[in-house]
Amino acid sequence: MISNTPNQQPAPAGMPKEEEYARLVNRRQRRGRIWAIIFQISTLVGILALTALLYNVITESFGLVAMENEVNPAELAIVGVPLEDLSKEQLQAILEANVSAGLLRRLEDDQPFAERTRENILELVLERVVKPSIIATWPLQTSIFQRDLIEQEMAEKYPNAVLEFRSWVNPHFVSNTQSSIPIQAGVRTALLGSLWVTFITILFAFPVGVGAAIYLEEYADANAINRLIQTNINNLAGVPSIIYGMLGLAIFVRVMEPMTSGSFLGVTDSATANGRTILSAGLALALLILPLIIINAQEAIRSVPSTLRQAGYGLGATQWQVIWHHVLPSAMPGIMTGTILSISRAIGETAPLVVIGASTFIAVDPSGPFSKFTVLPIQIYQWTSRPQDEFRNLAAAAILVLLALLLTLNASAVLLRNRFSIARAGM
Repeated sequence: MISNTPNQQPAPAGMPKEEEYARLVNRRQRRGRIWAIIFQISTLVGILALTALLYNVITESFGLVAMENEVNPAELAIVGVPLEDLSKEQLQAILEANVSAGLLRRLEDDQPFAERTRENILELVLERVVKPSIIATWPLQTSIFQRDLIEQEMAEKYPNAVLEFRSWVNPHFVSNTQSSIPIQAGVRTALLGSLWVTFITILFAFPVGVGAAIYLEEYADANAINRLIQTNINNLAGVPSIIYGMLGLAIFVRVMEPMTSGSFLGVTDSATANGRTILSAGLALALLILPLIIINAQEAIRSVPSTLRQAGYGLGATQWQVIWHHVLPSAMPGIMTGTILSISRAIGETAPLVVIGASTFIAVDPSGPFSKFTVLPIQIYQWTSRPQDEFRNLAAAAILVLLALLLTLNASAVLLRNRFSIARAGM
C-alpha cells in the first residue's frame, strides 16, 4: 500500500529545528531594529547639537542695540542742512576742526582726502567726530519677541540713546581692521591672515603628502624600514595639535629663523625678525595635516584596481606612466576628499598658532609670507574673552565669516574633485 504522506527529510546535522530557527531569526531582526534606532537617535542628537550651535551663533549676530552719540549730529549741521546732506568740502572742514593734526596726517597718508569720496569722508566724520557707541545689546529672539520690554528698559535706563536693529555681519565688519571699539572692529586682518596661512599650508602639504603616498603604495618594498615609516605616519595622525605647535616653534621659528623671517632675502624688519610669521604658521599646520593627507591618499591609491595597472604594463607603459596617466586620475577624487577634510581641520586650528606666536591684536594687514599675522579662530577667542557683550556679538559674527570661508574653500575643492571624476568617466 502506497502512502500519500510526503517523506519528511531530516534536518542536516548542526542545523536548528524549525522553532529554534524562527526564534534565532526573530532575535537577529530585533537586534537589527534596535541598532537602527540607536543610529537614528545618534544622528538626531548630532543634528540637534549642530542646530543649537547655529542658532546660538545667529541669534548673537543680529539683534537690537542701544546707540548713543558722543556728539549730536544736529550740532554739526550747517545753516540748517543736516550732516548727511553736507558737501564733501563741508564734511572735510568739520573733520579738520574736530580731530587732531596727527590723526589728519595719518588719514592723509592712508589715502589723500582729494581722492576720497564724499561717502568716505562722511564715514570718517561719524566715526571720529560723532563717535557713536553701543551701550546695550539684545539677542535676536529677545529683539523679536520682547521688543516692548526692551523699549521700556530703554526709556528708563538710556533716555538719550537710540534703539536700532543691527546686523553685526556687514560689509564694514569684513572690510574693517581690528579695533578696541566694538562698533569699529572688523575681521579684515584676521581674514587675510587665514587665507595666507591656508595657502601656505596647501602649497606645502598637498604635493608632499600625495608624493609620499605614491611612494609608499607604488614604489616602497615591504621591508622593516618602510613598515616603521607607515606605523609612525599612522601614529602621527593622532598626535595633539599643540605638539605640532611646539615642533613648529623649535624648528621654523628658532632654527629656521633666517628663512621664515625673510632676513635671507632682505625683506624682514624688526617686527618679524623673530620668525613668528605666516610662513612658520603655514609650515606648522602643513605638518599637522600631512599624516591625514598621506593616509587618505594611500587609501585612494590602494582602491584603484590592479587590473588597471596590469593593462598599462601590458601596453608597454613604464611604472611612472601608469601612475601618472591611470592610477592618479582614478584616485584623485578620493585624494581630494581627504585633502578637503584635512584643510578644514587646519583652518579651525588655534593651539599651534598660539604657540608659534600669532598676534592676538594686530591692525596691520599681512603683505606676504614674512608678515606678522592673526587668524579668524584666534580673533574669535580674543573677542570671547572680553567682558563686554558687544565683543561676544562680534565673535558670533566672526564665526559666521569663518563658516563662510570654510564652506567656500570646501565648495571649490568639491568642484575640483567632481571635475576630476567627470574627466575620468569620460576617458
